[in-house]
Amino acid sequence: MNQLHKGKVLLSDFFVLRIAICGFMLLLSSSDSMAQVTRSIQKANTLYGQKRYKEAAANYAKVVAKNPKYTPGLFNLGNSLYQQKQYDSSRKVMEATAKVAEDKGSKAAANYNIGNTYMSQKKWDEAIEAYKNTLRNNPQDADAKYNLSYAEQMRKKEEQQNKDDKNKKNKDKNKDKKDNKDKKDDKNKKDDKNKDQQENKPDKDKKGDKKEEEKRPKSQPSKLSKKRAEQILNALQQEEKKLQDKMKKEKGVPVKMEKDW
Repeated sequence: MNQLHKGKVLLSDFFVLRIAICGFMLLLSSSDSMAQVTRSIQKANTLYGQKRYKEAAANYAKVVAKNPKYTPGLFNLGNSLYQQKQYDSSRKVMEATAKVAEDKGSKAAANYNIGNTYMSQKKWDEAIEAYKNTLRNNPQDADAKYNLSYAEQMRKKEEQQNKDDKNKKNKDKNKDKKDNKDKKDDKNKKDDKNKDQQENKPDKDKKGDKKEEEKRPKSQPSKLSKKRAEQILNALQQEEKKLQDKMKKEKGVPVKMEKDW
């Protein structure tokens, strides 16, 4: 029994020793991992300082891949993407940063950069909300106050511009309607004028014909003297008599017979 108990003790000691060794290995691994993270961050920072943003982003991404909640790595990755004008990607990373950040200063900085991505895209409403979130975490942030005021002014200016454009569009639309109406009225007037001309044209032609007729010389009745008229009448009577005599000759005159009984 004693040996069995002793054996258990020895077995227990073995496990304790094994756990200790594993803990030491994990500590060494953690230290090595942290060293790698530190080296990657330093390299990425150097590249960022040289404005080699694409390479810097690649190194920050390696750090984040190993530790997705590592706030400095996330924040700097977002900045590197922002410098490449990848605003949507940068904003997603900054949103993740604000979510995992434990202190208000980091949350404020992440929201400030979120506001900047929206400002770059002229999304004034979203930018305003982001800067307000910044000031909720850091009320003394002067840059956030300035950018918030600027975004509000730009939104107001854009709203006014949209209103002016709408009014101008309506004005142009009304002008087009008026122009079309005027053109239609002019066309109707022209058509009416042509119609009147067509209707009045026969009258003009009649007047013209009448004028032409008036210009033509009219035949005047011949005037005969009384003597000439008598001569013509006598001649007609002579002709009629000759005609009657001729007809009698052609028909023959009946002969009166004497009776002999």
